[in-house]
Amino acid sequence: MATETPPPARGTTLPSTEEFTEVQQSAEFGELRRAYRSFAFPLTVAFIAWYLLYVLLSSYAGGFMGTKVAGNVNVALVLGLAQFLTTFLIAWWYARHAAAKLDPRAEAIKTRMEGGA
Repeated sequence: MATETPPPARGTTLPSTEEFTEVQQSAEFGELRRAYRSFAFPLTVAFIAWYLLYVLLSSYAGGFMGTKVAGNVNVALVLGLAQFLTTFLIAWWYARHAAAKLDPRAEAIKTRMEGGA
């Protein structure tokens, strides 16, 4: 099913290819990209390392993972649930970071590109 791009809002003009290229090479866009990467890349690496640690412990440290913490709750269950908690915390943290640092910069670029600045 083919989708069409909606027409521009009344009073706005579509930027040219040259304008997109100019903005992409601007310092403002570079700062936006740097703000995103400086947050996303380290957290992605950290989370993947944390996940792989869990997988490796599950595979090679069965005795440790089977250690009872309380009742029938063992280390594997605690670390597994911590994976979910970590995922939600990272998503919440990213949403705060995006709202504070990324969205204002992106909105300024968008406004300028659409001819509103």
